[in-house]
Amino acid sequence: MYKTINWGIIGLGNIAHKFATDLRTVKGVKLYGVASRSQEKANAFASKYNATKAYDNYEALANDPNIDAVYIATPHALHKENTLLCLENGIAVLCEKPFAMNADEVDNMIAKAKEKKVLLMEALWTYFLPHYQFVLSELKKETYGKLIKLEADFGFYRAFDNTSRVFNKSLGGGSLLDIGIYPIFAALSTLGNPKHIEAKATYFENGADSSCDMVFYYDSITKAYLKSTLLKATPGEAIFYCKKGIIKINGGFHSPSTVTITPKHGKAETIDFNYKTIGYNYEIIHFNEHLRQGKTESDIMTFEFSQQLIKTLDNVRRIINLDY
Repeated sequence: MYKTINWGIIGLGNIAHKFATDLRTVKGVKLYGVASRSQEKANAFASKYNATKAYDNYEALANDPNIDAVYIATPHALHKENTLLCLENGIAVLCEKPFAMNADEVDNMIAKAKEKKVLLMEALWTYFLPHYQFVLSELKKETYGKLIKLEADFGFYRAFDNTSRVFNKSLGGGSLLDIGIYPIFAALSTLGNPKHIEAKATYFENGADSSCDMVFYYDSITKAYLKSTLLKATPGEAIFYCKKGIIKINGGFHSPSTVTITPKHGKAETIDFNYKTIGYNYEIIHFNEHLRQGKTESDIMTFEFSQQLIKTLDNVRRIINLDY
């Protein structure tokens, strides 16, 4: 038997609903408290997911002594502030990606977690999905030879609306931080840090980036071609070209998906991982295990990797002259 982990959620938008839905599938947890800037919204969310407490401010949740862990699902620009609030109160934090707006903010958050000796992890759920872990294993073993090229994209269309978090530049809106992080993650988690980056972007009238095309250079032949866009739907695939075959994560690669393997000499085979949930339960289970074991850092989504990821995003922003 182990202690039930009492979870809290700060920020009750769409992704919080997905997280709460999958939290129900995980054993040994309770959605104890939820917090919004609106009491009405908090009450409705708490009622839907059977949370014990509903707060109209984040500070009250962070000061609730019954909360063991908090999932932060607020807009990007608030991640640092909300994370520090919880860490100061000794509450473990699973903070939605991107971890924060820039490397300085991420460094600040990690330093506070280390000071307080409290578990902190960036909630980049893709890393924990079984199909992605399978692909990482195949690439590491070089089952189909050395990886020499990656193509990864993420794009969808939504009519421009400056009041929406997705487009609001002051909240970190735009394609790069919101969805471009996934193709970049695919490159860093399989090929590591690039030696050189090329990037170009298009922009909405408010200055938020509408699309971003990137090329990561690793050596004379190894490259990653990455794309994010809010102007149109794209296949959402991650295609790994190896010397002896191709491993393709079918769209959307960042979420529960299938994997098609095409050996250089052989038939294509598609592997179905039989997902039964939205997919957030895998990172929740990983986080819970670390919390119960008294660990303060994930051994998959490490601090070093989160820092590498945000630094790469910062580098791309500098190249395309995108400032927040």
